[in-house]
Amino acid sequence: MSKPIILTVDDDPEVLRAIARDVRHGFGEQFRVVRADSGGRALDVLRQVKLAGDAAALLLVDQRMPEMSGVEFLGEAKHLYPDAKRVLLTAYADTDAAIIAINDVQLDYYLVKPWDPPEQRLYPVLDDLLDDWMAGYRPNFDGIRVVGHRWSPESHAARDFLARNQVPYLWLDLATDAQAQELLTLVQADPKNCPILLFPDGSVLEKPSTQEIAEKAGLRGHAEVPLYDLVIIGAGPAGLAAAVYGASEGLKTVIVEREATGGQAGMSSRIENYLGFPTGLSGNDLARRAMTQARRFGTEFLLTHEVVSLEEHQGVLGVTLDDQTEIRTHSG
Repeated sequence: MSKPIILTVDDDPEVLRAIARDVRHGFGEQFRVVRADSGGRALDVLRQVKLAGDAAALLLVDQRMPEMSGVEFLGEAKHLYPDAKRVLLTAYADTDAAIIAINDVQLDYYLVKPWDPPEQRLYPVLDDLLDDWMAGYRPNFDGIRVVGHRWSPESHAARDFLARNQVPYLWLDLATDAQAQELLTLVQADPKNCPILLFPDGSVLEKPSTQEIAEKAGLRGHAEVPLYDLVIIGAGPAGLAAAVYGASEGLKTVIVEREATGGQAGMSSRIENYLGFPTGLSGNDLARRAMTQARRFGTEFLLTHEVVSLEEHQGVLGVTLDDQTEIRTHSG
């Protein structure tokens, strides 16, 4: 999980480097220190941080900046991160503005430049503020967020696909979750394009196909070798068992599956007639266990791929997929 950020903002490059250096030296083990040289750029940084699902712990901002003052920036930033601690860097002439900002933007503290030595004039102040912030900090979900409607078939299809492929995700219902609408506003997405998937790197997919989801989530896969010992079509229980047996004997094995591992059995709430599980288990558990076991022996998985043709030539079987790539295996 990403560290919470401390954002330092100053239009003077030397001051910005100095404050970022000192803050990183004092708090870099627990926090990620990010720099911005203007209020506008700092807001762009916060939007990207918000999209990635990361937390902002502290905003350390210079008051005197062109285009947008420190107080104006903090007022805008409050909408994105209302719980972040807010500190203003001021000159002696700016103390009146800082005092006003305590009421206007709920400023937590103002520091008069210069802050040397930081061990006496910077670290104690930030340490208290960050301790206070950490006391109420609950780490955000660090994974794929799915925004959609409860009654949307496409939204349920995306959720089912991720669940069946053992990909953790956070479901945000537009009808009940305030964060859902906030995220759509942030990425300027149309609710009609649900489901909308937001990934940890800040990228967004609107109304994606399962192939697009699989590609972005790293599930789809591509053939890694030109010739396999064993190609298995279908990742139901039989296909997974064949992969375990083949790969465990040292065969270079690949499974091609057009949907998700487990097949129809993977959707069963309870399976009580499967060998080796006398008390039963869910289809999802069966698929997860079998896939983990197959991967442990080196099996490759090509998910959301469909086989469109088979052709043998001189003892080699060519398996053509729906994207026109071909994988080959010994046919004898």
